[in-house]
Amino acid sequence: MDDALIEKIETAALEVRRKCLDIAFGNSPKATHFGGALSTVDILSTLYFEIMNYDVSNPRWENRDRFFLSKGHSVMGYYAILAKAGFITNEELMTYGQNATFLPGHPVINKDKGIESTNGSLGMGLSVGIGNAIAAKKQNLTSRSFVLMGDGECNEGSVWEAVMAASHFKLDNLTAIIDRNRLQQTGSGTDIMDVGDLCEKFNSFGWHALEINGHNIKDIFMALNEDARGKPKAIIAKTIKGKGFSFSEENNAWHHAVLTEKLYNLGLTECRRD
Repeated sequence: MDDALIEKIETAALEVRRKCLDIAFGNSPKATHFGGALSTVDILSTLYFEIMNYDVSNPRWENRDRFFLSKGHSVMGYYAILAKAGFITNEELMTYGQNATFLPGHPVINKDKGIESTNGSLGMGLSVGIGNAIAAKKQNLTSRSFVLMGDGECNEGSVWEAVMAASHFKLDNLTAIIDRNRLQQTGSGTDIMDVGDLCEKFNSFGWHALEINGHNIKDIFMALNEDARGKPKAIIAKTIKGKGFSFSEENNAWHHAVLTEKLYNLGLTECRRD
């Protein structure tokens, strides 16, 4: 992976973080799920702007790669990515969370806008991705399924049933990416329900699992392209909740908070390339 490609994706990620600022401030005085969205931006930017195969002019193309957001509350980053990719307009993006919008606080399926599935309750997205991966194999498609999950939702038994199923069906067209920011709504994941070594756990279920820096574009790119040797792939991405802004990084108050004008202006100064 050359430096020019890394810079291209890093620039896209910076633009997406700026869009997240605009969305959150535009939604004020209502709160948004700011922190968990920001920890996903580098992963999503690499996926959408270098890895995934899709056609904005033909969003229902049968052989497209599919992305499923399982940690649905982090949808602000996802919507910003879809706007950057060209699925939705900036005007539509700024309707986030408003009455009659098709961009509510959790994603609602809208394939013409690039949104493959609805999500509310945590722990469901991997099962949806598995269903699509099985369907692709049955139809002899080369389409791949990518699922972005939170480490907190790995507390749920439904996740591990799905993990077992993916291995059983030998879904080498499935990649799960776990946003390992170690924080949940009410505190530290370790204190609430310690999931331990997720890489070891996924490997023990017959997956090809690896752990990376979830903000290093080269690491993300290499992991997404790594040969899973006929197995489903799990990427444990170590991330920082609220990544990109001094006031939100590792600050769990920003799980769901209101962005004031003062902090918005501070964010603008921090969201620039030197």
